[in-house]
Amino acid sequence: MLIGLTGALLALGLSLPAQPASAATVYAFGVFGDTPYGSTALNGLPARINQLNADPQIQLVSHLGDIGSGNCADSYYAKIKSAFDKFVDPLIYTPGDNEWADCHKASVGKANPLNRLTAVRKVFFPTPGTTLGQNAMSVTAQSGYPENVRVSKGGITIAAVHGVGSYNDLAIWSGLGYTSVQPSQKAEFDARTSADASHIKATFAQATASHSRAVVLLTQADMFWGSPGSTYREAFKVVVRTIAAEAKAYGKPVFLFNGDSHVFLKDNPLASSKWLSFYGITGAVNNLTRYAIEGGSSMNEWLRVKVVTESNVISVERVAFK
Repeated sequence: MLIGLTGALLALGLSLPAQPASAATVYAFGVFGDTPYGSTALNGLPARINQLNADPQIQLVSHLGDIGSGNCADSYYAKIKSAFDKFVDPLIYTPGDNEWADCHKASVGKANPLNRLTAVRKVFFPTPGTTLGQNAMSVTAQSGYPENVRVSKGGITIAAVHGVGSYNDLAIWSGLGYTSVQPSQKAEFDARTSADASHIKATFAQATASHSRAVVLLTQADMFWGSPGSTYREAFKVVVRTIAAEAKAYGKPVFLFNGDSHVFLKDNPLASSKWLSFYGITGAVNNLTRYAIEGGSSMNEWLRVKVVTESNVISVERVAFK
């Protein structure tokens, strides 16, 4: 998969002469998510994994959550985990709302979302501090939140941040008969949001200390979507404000990759007066670039993100699945 022994050792973080994190190492990582939706996509998942495995440039892969709508069973989690285990390169996975926050719905069995979140962590994060994939890579995992990880590689610092659609689990668990947000639900949201903010700050601190050329953030939730209201603002304001403050202080390029909205988009959301006003942020964050990825039942592409030596740090290619 990787070209030469040196590239393989670098991908695994094994013994080689120390390289400053600021050094530009040309490699690529793959990003996809919001799949598999439905039996056809599920049956086709192994072939898609094989395509990423066969790409000679890829040294790391990220799945941005939502492993299919309509199934919250442990057996389904295990099936997807088994597929993920076929990745040759390290896989950074961050959960989506389909995996747990939406599991209260009658169509998926009226399960308690917090119970499902515990199951997701048990299945997909069996060894905190280690990615998935056959050539797993050591990462820094946040205590109590094994899905929140970060790693510096090839002159950039990469972090997965656990934020999900369905208002980051502030959507009412109506499938369980509730008509308002439950205390346990709000407590989990508050704790995870606080952890996310701390994780983001630690990521930028690591990037600064290691002289990284850029920061890459990976999350499932689209925090800049449509014409949202007050619940949406409450769901994401702490994380967005933290990203804004840290990105401004950092000063170098920051890239955010998210799923959730299922349509590819590249923009600079915090250079927009709409989102600055919505989240109560003073001053544009011009060094933040966001990529929203395709997803859903018709999704047929992944992103090849190449780390380059030029000042723009990364180049992003939309690659069709065969």
